[in-house]
Amino acid sequence: MTASRQGAPGLTFSRLADIILPRLVIAPTALACLIGFYGFIAWTAWLSFTESRLMPRYEWAGVVQYIELFGNDRWWQSMQNLAVFGGLFIFVSLAIGLVMAVFLDQKIRGEGFLRTLYLYPMALSFIVTGTAWKWILNPGLGIEKMLHDWGYTQLTFDWIINPDFAIYTVVIAGVWQSSGFVMALFLAGLRGIDDSIIKAAQMDGASLPTIYTRIIIPSLRPVFLSVFMILAHIAVKSFDLVMALTGGGPGFATDLPSIFMYQHGFTRGQLGLGAASAMMMLFTATAVVMPLLYSELRRERRG
Repeated sequence: MTASRQGAPGLTFSRLADIILPRLVIAPTALACLIGFYGFIAWTAWLSFTESRLMPRYEWAGVVQYIELFGNDRWWQSMQNLAVFGGLFIFVSLAIGLVMAVFLDQKIRGEGFLRTLYLYPMALSFIVTGTAWKWILNPGLGIEKMLHDWGYTQLTFDWIINPDFAIYTVVIAGVWQSSGFVMALFLAGLRGIDDSIIKAAQMDGASLPTIYTRIIIPSLRPVFLSVFMILAHIAVKSFDLVMALTGGGPGFATDLPSIFMYQHGFTRGQLGLGAASAMMMLFTATAVVMPLLYSELRRERRG
């Protein structure tokens, strides 16, 4: 009887420690995220409703910055470029990554080497990728010069200096860097599928293409959602890749909202306008991602 009474306080203290200690450990990180992420989002949102210029001003000014933003032709040009770049970047990266994952899923010889080779570009920073592709696409140094040296003098590949095609060079560089990462995510999803399902389909006489198109790929819906969200996030915030590759030019042919926000908010003394463009980038990303998340959550609840 005495022993049980003595053990009770220790048991209670142990339970309290199990409850409190994890919270104490996580609290500094959670507080830093709360202030450094959501706090600065709120601060940026407030600045977008002020007339801040070189330095922040906190007097409420209404939606004057948004009116100025929507009347800015360069802003709409950057949004158009984002639509082209984002759409092609996401679609091509998904397609190439899925094809490479299906290829490696056949357990071919040298899979480890090929997987590392495909993933290698993701180990590079976007600055390195942009600089490398700037050299490759430079008409005086890269592909065009090589073709001319080989005798194909009639062939040209000057997209990087052509305003009508420059945005596609950003797509090429972005896809080159990200498709290997997409491949890794899809390959992980493919390896997580039960082999018995595939064997049962084969016993029923289904061909390999039918198995992939009717059974395996539809079951990768969660992976598709995750990959789409990651690629959309990369597309919306793309800055260093474009700055290293084209600098937003020629003219504003490869200008993106992130570059517009940086140049107006930090180099042209229009902090309020830059904050308004940053909030519009946030709203754009939210408008793309939230419907997909809502649809997936509804699907899980029904399932």
